Amino acid sequence: MTFLMQTALLSRRRLLETLRQPIWVFMGLSVPLLYLALFAPLLTSLAGGPGFPAGGVLDVFVPGILALMAFGAGMGAGWIVISELDTGVIERLRVTPASRLALVLGTVVRDVVTFAVPAVIVVVVALPFGFHARWGGVALLVLLMALLTAACSAGSAALGITLQQIGSLAAVVTGLQLPLTLLSGVLLPLSLGPGWLQGLGHANPMYYAVEAARQLAAGTLGTGTVALGFGVTAATALLAVWWATRCYRRAMA
Repeated sequence: MTFLMQTALLSRRRLLETLRQPIWVFMGLSVPLLYLALFAPLLTSLAGGPGFPAGGVLDVFVPGILALMAFGAGMGAGWIVISELDTGVIERLRVTPASRLALVLGTVVRDVVTFAVPAVIVVVVALPFGFHARWGGVALLVLLMALLTAACSAGSAALGITLQQIGSLAAVVTGLQLPLTLLSGVLLPLSLGPGWLQGLGHANPMYYAVEAARQLAAGTLGTGTVALGFGVTAATALLAVWWATRCYRRAMA
């Protein structure tokens, strides 16, 4: 069986597992919609101010929400891995010829799909609220956020295999979630903050994805910020997939 066939079969298995528990899909979509309905109106007075173009508050806010969705869609992979360790699924997979990289990518592909579909819905729902869609930029924005989802998914899976305890994983993920998301400027641009806060943000790979996403949403495609965002996010995703594959190989040796 080829590597691509293995990845496709494992991705299909993960997607079917997700469809059997649609509550996760529903909650993953309802949270960003609540941000649009309950938080976005608070930003209208900032239109035309620093970091916000006149009449384009959602052009800044929606890319941040998509980044938050990408982060959330990927970080659940670790819980699935721990469940499979506890129930013996990983143990049974050890005797199969399945590629360890395909095992990682099966989960990554599922998480990318579960991000991309709600992301498109959020973009469409945001249009009547005042989001100005430049569709070429939006397409690249979703691709960039898919890379961020892949990085989070593989990293979470690697943490799950390494820690092997739900409590430990929950502590690490909870401890990372707030600084990573806030220091990337998902809700408000970091340009509004003091210099020390902006400096901390530059040490966060997610920051570059959010900055690039905002330029893409504005229809600005060929800039250094966009190129840097794709470069940093793709490199982070590759590193995370390599780490997760290595962890799988050790666990299944």
